[in-house]
Amino acid sequence: MKDKSSQRFDLAILLRLDDFDLRGIAEKNLSMTVGNFNALLFKFKDEGLIAADALARIAVLAGEENDYQSLVNIKTLLEEMGCKKLILILSDIISAIKKEKLEFAADCTKSILDDFNKLYNRTISAEKKESLASVLASDNATHVIETVPFSAQPLKKALDKLERDESTRKLRILAVDDSNVTLKTVSSILSNDYKVYGMTNPLMLEKFLQQITPELFILDYKMPERSGFELITIIRSFEEHKKTPIIILTVMGTIDHISAAHSLGANDFIVKPVQENVLREKVAKHIVKKKLF
Repeated sequence: MKDKSSQRFDLAILLRLDDFDLRGIAEKNLSMTVGNFNALLFKFKDEGLIAADALARIAVLAGEENDYQSLVNIKTLLEEMGCKKLILILSDIISAIKKEKLEFAADCTKSILDDFNKLYNRTISAEKKESLASVLASDNATHVIETVPFSAQPLKKALDKLERDESTRKLRILAVDDSNVTLKTVSSILSNDYKVYGMTNPLMLEKFLQQITPELFILDYKMPERSGFELITIIRSFEEHKKTPIIILTVMGTIDHISAAHSLGANDFIVKPVQENVLREKVAKHIVKKKLF
């Protein structure tokens, strides 16, 4: 079995998702370490699936004997994790089951089931599982992942450090293009001011976004595996990238082409070949630092 100490959850991603009151947990329990909190998350990874199945059964009046205890366990775990959003309704469901008001429990469960599954998926998406060395193609790009390590460091101290690092780090840009020449051009223009990641294989985008959170995307429109337009849909499917700026690189600057890009969620476009002053101006216009806390 893989040692969990070699894995960890990205606290920065969890903070941006705003599902957990990490600051509140750290202030209330000064002895809690990053490792302690990761242990809770790994427990949620396992018990969350059990609770989701229990909720699905309760919603259709097909609850089983162990489902009540599963909900009690997951409610306690969510409280320990600082996740308050679902606690009240979980309490209502537990109370209704205990009083054998099963139809009321089913109605409450239907209203929470989708939110619980989304919470679970968002949480698990913050787990780091593998190296990104194979994802990054540009010689000038880097695959350093800026996160708090899995360790015995106090959670409060780790959050303080994360906040300091976040306030001083360069904003991150992901450029996706099947041309190494284009990626090197983009990186050479922007790398003094921004942290630039380059990716030649668009099929790796989802794995990348599970580990690194860019503040802006630069996408080539035409690529063999997936077009830039297809990547927009994937990017927007991530909760924290609903509004992240996206710039499309294209050799076609027609009105129809630009309109299609905007309708899919792109914010701007640049016609190839990339001009240094245009790229700098477009990026500076759109890039915005996300707030951690």
